[in-house]
Amino acid sequence: MGRLEKRVSVVTGAGKGIGRGIARRFAREGARVLVAEIDAESGVRTAAEVESLGGEARFVRTDVAVKEQVQGAVQAAVDAWGAVHVLVNNAWGGGTIARLEWKTDAQMMHGVQTGFLSVFWAMQAAFPHMKAQGGGSIVNLCSLNGVNAHMYSAEYNTAKEAVRALTRTAAREWGRHQIRCNAICPAAATEAYEAFRKANPDTAAAMLRQNPMGRMGDPETDVAGVALFLATDDSAYLTGNTLFVDGGSHINGVTWAPELPEELPK
Repeated sequence: MGRLEKRVSVVTGAGKGIGRGIARRFAREGARVLVAEIDAESGVRTAAEVESLGGEARFVRTDVAVKEQVQGAVQAAVDAWGAVHVLVNNAWGGGTIARLEWKTDAQMMHGVQTGFLSVFWAMQAAFPHMKAQGGGSIVNLCSLNGVNAHMYSAEYNTAKEAVRALTRTAAREWGRHQIRCNAICPAAATEAYEAFRKANPDTAAAMLRQNPMGRMGDPETDVAGVALFLATDDSAYLTGNTLFVDGGSHINGVTWAPELPEELPK
């Protein structure tokens, strides 16, 4: 029997990258996975992979910038399987690379809505179900960008650090209900990272040289294994923590500083 046999999980942004890796790892342990993903093609693919790996799956197209769709994804899991044991907030709506003084209100609010409020909405939606069943696990994906204050990604950094504060607050308030809330700050070779590496090979190589282990993690074998630990009873007494699944990058304060012009392009 798998470690998540018949347990119900909701994974946002599960079509690609870390979310997909987590969904696949959960499936190998017998989980029921609600794939909440905005891109239908990748979402359907992940759901099929979950089924092929021994889990059960439902795909619900979900734009995490829309509160009703976030709530609907959680409710879809309850409707299908009667519970929500694990909530993984992974989705991100994409940001812009620009100096802080150039960031617009719209860009900052996009980061807040997709990166922070979406997590808040999902946690609130899952709470009554987890409380009624006597507990649950919430795993929020955060980022070294915020921890190390990486340059030019202010909306992303801000949203992810806000999620870390929310995670600790929820751990404090919801611990009495046996609802555990933890964050993961990963470093993984996702599709987004590979696109960055190809576009900025020298910067990517310099960042890897700062990583004590000298490599980027694999979404499924490296990062998802820690998410699995947080989802199981092995972490039943662990809450309010940030786990750095980054090959030690947080120790060195790995960062990057690409060249940007001093003035906005005309």
